[in-house]
Amino acid sequence: MLCNVHPARCNRCPMQCVPCNVHPARCRTHHVLRACRAACVVQCAPCSTRSVQGAARLAHALSALQRAPCPAPCTRPPGPRLRRRRRTSRRRRRRRRRCLAWPGLAASCAAMDSTGKEREAVQLMAEAEKRVKGSHSFLRGLFGGNTRVEEACEMYTRAANMFKIAKNWSAAGNAFCQAAKLHMQLQSKHDSATSFVDAGNAYKKADPQEAINCLNAAIDIYTDMGRFTIAAKHHITIAEIYEAELVDIEKAIAHYEQAADYYKGEESNSSANKCLLKVAAYAAQLEQYQKAIEIYEQVGTNTMDNPLLKYSAKEYFFKAALCHFIVDELNAKLALEKYEEMFPAFTDSRECKLLKKLLEAHEEQNCEAYTEAVKEFDSISRLDQWLTTMLLRIKKSIQGEGDGDLK
Repeated sequence: MLCNVHPARCNRCPMQCVPCNVHPARCRTHHVLRACRAACVVQCAPCSTRSVQGAARLAHALSALQRAPCPAPCTRPPGPRLRRRRRTSRRRRRRRRRCLAWPGLAASCAAMDSTGKEREAVQLMAEAEKRVKGSHSFLRGLFGGNTRVEEACEMYTRAANMFKIAKNWSAAGNAFCQAAKLHMQLQSKHDSATSFVDAGNAYKKADPQEAINCLNAAIDIYTDMGRFTIAAKHHITIAEIYEAELVDIEKAIAHYEQAADYYKGEESNSSANKCLLKVAAYAAQLEQYQKAIEIYEQVGTNTMDNPLLKYSAKEYFFKAALCHFIVDELNAKLALEKYEEMFPAFTDSRECKLLKKLLEAHEEQNCEAYTEAVKEFDSISRLDQWLTTMLLRIKKSIQGEGDGDLK
């Protein structure tokens, strides 16, 4: 049975416009039933609670649909709603063309958006301060003072994230610090430490020293909670800031050593060894050779017993022997013999063969033989900056040295 709805308003009937084979409700060219739309008000029984009215009207609608050929296309102008849609689509197309024609427009829009975010963040900070001040009153403290502090924490965190979007890193770090202090006031240590870490990450881009202060505050909380692995991770972050930003190698060494101690206490020996190797490398650069030797020998002995890491032991023994070599040639010979006894695989390694050639060239005070041995080693495995520095220091002790270059 056909649907008892006007064909121009029903999307389910299998009726089609004769000229274009499209349902009249979807045909935008041939408006077959536009003329009789006012007369035919028949409704579909499934779609409406009202009963079907007028069988004659339905017959009129069906006869109008079956009329062939279709009358001339409707020249009636579109309604106001259709005109509005067309204007809107034109505006959108113009905006897209402008953005494509002027790349700076997108950047300016982003700048305006970040300015709006920053303004909103300032408002949130002011609202959070009001909440905190209101919680200090006597009556507020009795009735829901903590709730206002919690709301202030959320506002500070939201403001910090908005400052991050606006790339105002100092303000973001300050907002995270305020949230961390309020979390501590609420005895929520984990949330406080997390906020201090977020503050440190924000300050890293603007104020490295303030970032270190925030990370130290987080470390104190984590160690108090017994979370030594996380505390060690943040010690490494502080050490990296001292390496890259503040260029204070001695303080970087201290934090790497502290991280290694925490990792050892948690039986994370692999992570501890990574920190110790950093300490040894910097100690050798600062001419603290004995400290570097002890660490390299310790790490080499630990990795020697591990089937997966034992092939790295030759590298650590090689670096320890170079540190011995800088201090004294005789110490280097004795150390080389000891390492060969401890780790027989070290004897056939390229590192051991290089050490023997360097010792021989040093005894003969032959600078050319020394340089040739280093060149041969470098042609197979590239020398890094640390090895180059140590080998140059050894070369300086050879008489008749040329320009002080290894190559």
